[in-house]
Amino acid sequence: MSKNLVIVESPAKAKTIQKYLGKGYSVEASMGHIRDLPKSKLGIDVEHDFKPQYLTIRGKADLIKKIKKEVRSSDKIILATDPDREGEAISWHLIEALDIPKEKASRVVFNEITKDAVKAAIKNPRDIDYDLVDAQQARRVLDRIVGYSISPLLWRKVKKGLSAGRVQSVTLKLICDREDEVSKFVPKEYWSIMASLVHTNSNKAFKAKFHGNKKGKIELANEQETEVILEKVKNAEYSVNSIKKSNKKRYPTPPFITSTLQQEAARKLGFTSSRTMMIAQQLYEGIELKGEGGVGLITYMRTDSTRIAKEAQDAARGFIFEKWGKQYVPYPPREYKNKKNAQDAHEAIRPSVVSYIPDKIKASLSNDQYKLYKLIWERFIASQMKEAELENMVIDISADDYIFKAYGSSVLFDGFTALYTEGVDSGNDDDDIKEQTLPKMNEGDDLKKKQLTPKQHFTRPPARYTEATLIRELEELGIGRPSTYAPTITTILNRRYVEKDKKQLFPTELGQIVNKLMTDNFKNIVDVTFTANMEQNLDKVEEGQQNWVEVIREFYSPFADVLAQADKNIEHVKIEPEVTDVLCEKCGRNMVIREGRYGRFLACPGYPECKNTKPIVNQIGVKCPKCDGEVLEKKSQKGVKYFGCSNHPNCDFMSWDKPTDEKCPVCGNMIMFKNIKKRITKIKVCSNSECEYNKQKKKKEG
Repeated sequence: MSKNLVIVESPAKAKTIQKYLGKGYSVEASMGHIRDLPKSKLGIDVEHDFKPQYLTIRGKADLIKKIKKEVRSSDKIILATDPDREGEAISWHLIEALDIPKEKASRVVFNEITKDAVKAAIKNPRDIDYDLVDAQQARRVLDRIVGYSISPLLWRKVKKGLSAGRVQSVTLKLICDREDEVSKFVPKEYWSIMASLVHTNSNKAFKAKFHGNKKGKIELANEQETEVILEKVKNAEYSVNSIKKSNKKRYPTPPFITSTLQQEAARKLGFTSSRTMMIAQQLYEGIELKGEGGVGLITYMRTDSTRIAKEAQDAARGFIFEKWGKQYVPYPPREYKNKKNAQDAHEAIRPSVVSYIPDKIKASLSNDQYKLYKLIWERFIASQMKEAELENMVIDISADDYIFKAYGSSVLFDGFTALYTEGVDSGNDDDDIKEQTLPKMNEGDDLKKKQLTPKQHFTRPPARYTEATLIRELEELGIGRPSTYAPTITTILNRRYVEKDKKQLFPTELGQIVNKLMTDNFKNIVDVTFTANMEQNLDKVEEGQQNWVEVIREFYSPFADVLAQADKNIEHVKIEPEVTDVLCEKCGRNMVIREGRYGRFLACPGYPECKNTKPIVNQIGVKCPKCDGEVLEKKSQKGVKYFGCSNHPNCDFMSWDKPTDEKCPVCGNMIMFKNIKKRITKIKVCSNSECEYNKQKKKKEG
């Protein structure tokens, strides 16, 4: 019997696929890339067609040795890495590093990890797509040249540990430019008057907003102008002047692509883009469902295509018919157009099997997995449902010579909104009156005024980016690709170029300094149009229309000249450390925040005379259960978070789990947030491990 070796990236994926293939197949995981460019040097031979110098990744030698042994004893080697540029490159690296004979190797891809999809892929192998490999290699080489050329310059001129990147630097500039707009914005005052009115047919009041007079709209610029109008309308007779009704159709949004999934998960679930992609990867590679074993729940999560397979569409339409009825199924079936420059290699992100209804498999999922899967499932089903039908009403209300307007809407047919509505990034002052339900009225009807409410407003500056709006902006500008959004945002946060506060992204002083250096000296690198055009050239490599070496060569020659000039022009920038209100107990100076191997810490500015340092600790608002001290969030020398008492060393309270100010309802001890292995979210447990509360909780969770 012949032996077939299948190689994938992750153990979870290997486990799921092994179950589907059974005997005759052995499935091994490469644990991601096994080769990469060296960390200690550029690793690109710019003199010889930018040839990359790949090395085996440290710690992978034993794994390679093990898989090589499997390769030698196997008749066929099936490379089943992810179906994208990165996956294609990993397969190519595996052939090179494992010395796989060309005649033994084949490549398979599957958009979803289900039994049918895996078996169909195994029956239809192909050769390595070297255009895809070249496209990934071109991006890797280009990013390496930019990063490893500019980053050392920043180290010398500003401080160690900084970095620049092709997509990273443009992203930082967008955030800094938005901050400049916010800081330069001059608010303009304006006023509104809201009337609370009641119709004789209803006891419920509705709202109408002051509009103007019969000649047109009147803008209220200040309190004095508002008081004049209030005086004229406070004793006026209110009546219905005209009623305008219009029917409007509201259509569902397409199934998710990578960017829209990240945006919607940020809006509705509060997930960061990296968290969303990590959970989506788990759902794609396989979840252990009770009674079924490993199942890939969604299609591949790195895509910018809204296309879906006919089988999936038919399954969705069948489910909609059974659940809601024929009137909710659109005819003809819904098709969605891809955006310009979208790559159509993969389907949209959808459930691999429609019948895996989120609530039915909830017990097999972590809380975060359930939330994200439910979002994907509902969005997909809703995308195949009938549009909603609304009746919008605009009522002109006369108050003597002045006009108020009331807005309202009613649902004639809920359509897809019976299941799902898309989240929004920001609200509007008038949203509450536009969504109100209005009583039945006729022209000429009298209305009773209950209250007039004047309100001062100020025009708002442009909104700072959130992760959701930043990803949308990057996508619309053609900067980066779906797989780059999450790591790019993570990098600028980790480098402390940007901070997040209540979802909004703010550039730090360091981020502003780095951005100015990049803007002044590397205009092309931070130019939106240049970066978008480069993305298009890299896409042409993938399509086989352009040679990757030529793309890099065209970029490199002018870049090298700019780099040399920048080294001469940029002067040393001294960044003063942030001063805190914490006093050094040894010399009395205000301590400053410095960066170390394990992150930020407090240090005395009197160094080297005073060498006092201490960790930065955060109070969590909980009293120590052993004494009257405060529980502090701390970090170990290895950077692991734990919780201890502010009275240490006099108090020995310490916990890896986060304490709360809640008391156990069973025994009265402290309730803690506990990390559970293989779960992203935490659960509440009693600090007394023998407490009955924990047993009840475990039974409920399990």
